[in-house]
Amino acid sequence: MKNTIVKSVISAIAVTTLSTSAFAADTAACLITKNNTNPFFVKMKEGAEAKAKESGIDLSSYAGKVDGDAGPQITAIENCMASGAKGILITASNDSVIPALKKARAAGILVIALDTPIADPEAQDMTFATDNFEAGLLIGKWARAKMGDAAKDAKIGMLDINKDNISVDVARDTGFLVGFGIEVPNLNVMGSETDPRVIGHESSGANPEGGVTSVENLLAKEPGMNVVYTINEPAAEGAYQALKKAGKEKDVLIVSVDGGCPGVASVKSGVIGATSQQYPLLMASKGIEAIEAFAKDGTKPAASDGLTFFNTGVNLVTDSPADGVPSIDSTKGTELCWG
Repeated sequence: MKNTIVKSVISAIAVTTLSTSAFAADTAACLITKNNTNPFFVKMKEGAEAKAKESGIDLSSYAGKVDGDAGPQITAIENCMASGAKGILITASNDSVIPALKKARAAGILVIALDTPIADPEAQDMTFATDNFEAGLLIGKWARAKMGDAAKDAKIGMLDINKDNISVDVARDTGFLVGFGIEVPNLNVMGSETDPRVIGHESSGANPEGGVTSVENLLAKEPGMNVVYTINEPAAEGAYQALKKAGKEKDVLIVSVDGGCPGVASVKSGVIGATSQQYPLLMASKGIEAIEAFAKDGTKPAASDGLTFFNTGVNLVTDSPADGVPSIDSTKGTELCWG
């Protein structure tokens, strides 16, 4: 894999419409994110709006209030169908959106999943995303290389989103373990490994509060934990807080995925040892380009070579490079970060 430099019931939904007065636009599109507060989704919206304005597309942006609640997203999909949208870009909260997305496709709407593939391939035309397995693989290889011979006796805590086996959660989790050299019998679920180096998997909710609780639980199981994998940088922030409270922050390697500006700053300060940087602005802007092409002549986007999705690239960001693991430093990561 290659690294490329390149995140009605309206009361339940946050929605904004971008008018393109500079264009006589006759193409409408929708962006539906999990929420409108996570910097990853904020940058995604920014990328979609900029490209929509450039392309003369009328873009309506929707966001649920709570990560994991599909109700507002389903309502948004129905609104997009009613408005005559040519395409929908969505970061799906969970699989409950599948029936609504299938109806949208049946109505002739191009459906593109951003960041996280839809579990049912019939509910989407293409995914524009980071190679999340590669993102996990990179931080796993880095952590193993930094530990050297001590990696064989590592004590690893895994901070996932939850236990639902969300595709992005599974890919990053299993990618990290494979990169670290741990056998994973089933790459489609989390926790199939039996290697005693893995202390356990905790549900962090992908937020700082969950990161704190998860690390506290893991330390209770194994006070000697010396590696912490985190699904994203907000969870890593909480993990560090818990480690610092326990007086163990200097004894544990923390690795993560996202590459937002706060996360890159945490790499620079030494809080996070390495993070895999993804590019949400590019996901969204490329998605708008795909809708524009589809509206023009029915062309649908194609997957990247050797993959089942359109790969928008990933880079390892660290100020402590490891032999054999390609990376960029925090200075370059800051140039490319978001949020």
